[in-house]
Amino acid sequence: MSKVKKALESKLAITVFSILVSFVVGAFFLAIMGISPIEAYAKLFSSIFSTPKNMAYCVVYGTPLIFTGLAVAFSFRTGVFNIGAEGQFVVGSMAACVVGILVPAPSIILIPLCFIAAAVAGCLWGLIVAFLKVKWGINEVLSMIMFNWIAYYLSNYIAGFSIIHSDGNAEATKNVQDAARILFPESWRDALCPSANWGIFVALAAVVVVYVILEKTTLGYQLKAVGFNRHAAEYGGINVSRNIYTAMAISGALAGIGGAVQLLGMGARISIFTSQESYGFQGISVALIGASNPIGVFFAGIFYGALKYGGSKLNLIGAPSEVINIIMGTVVFFIAISHVFRFTRIRKSKKKKEGAQ
Repeated sequence: MSKVKKALESKLAITVFSILVSFVVGAFFLAIMGISPIEAYAKLFSSIFSTPKNMAYCVVYGTPLIFTGLAVAFSFRTGVFNIGAEGQFVVGSMAACVVGILVPAPSIILIPLCFIAAAVAGCLWGLIVAFLKVKWGINEVLSMIMFNWIAYYLSNYIAGFSIIHSDGNAEATKNVQDAARILFPESWRDALCPSANWGIFVALAAVVVVYVILEKTTLGYQLKAVGFNRHAAEYGGINVSRNIYTAMAISGALAGIGGAVQLLGMGARISIFTSQESYGFQGISVALIGASNPIGVFFAGIFYGALKYGGSKLNLIGAPSEVINIIMGTVVFFIAISHVFRFTRIRKSKKKKEGAQ
């Protein structure tokens, strides 16, 4: 019986339960709007699974979310709440864009340079917040929210430079050079989708690297120790400040690389923003669904990407694509509330034991 109870309380079971409940909640709101939930969900899933092209688009949509999910998950595991992945994603994509436009080089040199520039930009954006936290104790959540907006306006400012801005009427940057693109060969894209690219393999490599760092290295042990109990880690001789810097540097670099993948694999240029694109905020949902586990984040990113792509087709039957936001919000809510219930149950169990003694 205890094994059954343990299985039901596992993170995977909670995630699956939350996803199922979220679709029920989405169906409820669709029914209120006079739209058949069966018809809407049939359209949603057919848009995802009906053809190789649709499935390829789901992967393309999900790949940047894997990176922002990894960024948030990495910081979660190390005790820092990285709500700034949005800004790190934006500065990473702009850094890759500037290099991709201005640096004349063959693909074998230019593509790595774009990724390095994105990683460095995201890393620095995270380190600034880490410095404010370590040096003056400024709450990282507040700092990151402000730095998200700074990144937003900084990107728009750089996009307006004459050397970067589009030569036409588009309110966007120039396209990066073809040598900077990470698209599949044309014959593969003809069979899959026009935006099919190597980004998913970069994401797989990032998942492996993050998993190895967290689970197989001394650095990962120290980072997780700080995340579990900062004071105990410091008492045990771990340099907490250094680990906060390390966590934010790696987390920011991951989000920045996600911005480069989105740019070089799909967008090719950066539009002047009218609002935040929310890749970083969606990464928070991906990290929660993936239980902050790198492997879980990979599948959660693909899941979210599939819903984003499939949801974009719901307007063909008169259903609002915003129902996907309702579904994802409900998933996150139930996953979050499950931790509250688990914490409450553990506290009650401890009190019973203390009372028995």
